[in-house]
Amino acid sequence: MSEGQSAFRDEEAVRIVTPEMVLNDPESRQLIEMADRYLNQIGYTNHGLSHVGNVARSARRILDELDYPERDGELAAIAGLLHDIGNVVHRNGHAHTSGVMTFDILRRLGMPLVEIATVAGAVGNHDETDGAPVSAPSAALIIADKCDVIRTRVRNRTMIHWDIHDRVNYAVTESQVVVEREARLITLELTVDTEISTVMEYFEIFLTRMKICRKASQFLNCDFKLVMNGTALS
Repeated sequence: MSEGQSAFRDEEAVRIVTPEMVLNDPESRQLIEMADRYLNQIGYTNHGLSHVGNVARSARRILDELDYPERDGELAAIAGLLHDIGNVVHRNGHAHTSGVMTFDILRRLGMPLVEIATVAGAVGNHDETDGAPVSAPSAALIIADKCDVIRTRVRNRTMIHWDIHDRVNYAVTESQVVVEREARLITLELTVDTEISTVMEYFEIFLTRMKICRKASQFLNCDFKLVMNGTALS
């Protein structure tokens, strides 16, 4: 087979990979579920199908409402589905591990290399400790992931008495990301039961997350605002 024939066959194998294809891929689903199972063993909030599904939908909606191309929204959703699978290896550095694992999955599914790089880059940069927005899907993933703070992610209510992360998540009874395209503004609106967790506790553990949300919003040419119980805090 000539070099030209080989390249042609590789090109033929490339196809449009959708979020639905990734979600229905048995290997992807198993990795999502196993990563969540391991995090459960060490006391983390839900990172399973409900979390990644919420993140995927939110990331896609952010770009859709800001009038980005539809494919950008789909790539953001795919990144949302796969962003935590690296937790099957270890919690530390899970964003980087997830990015590498994402590359292999999407290559197997036949996604074009340039799109694989976009999704892997978004996944690898989603953590606030060392990540940064590098593309529109990356920025949307960061915002969607860091804003998924809600009571339903807490697995064991008794943990709220001694674990600040569970307590803060449990205190949030309502959470929504509001996108205003004309105003170029992204707002995280929270309803917080301050008898369970104080505003100061929220900022104690989520300040770095809010900072990267602001950076991601700026990448999308937007401002970022946090509104808690009807009061704007940023």
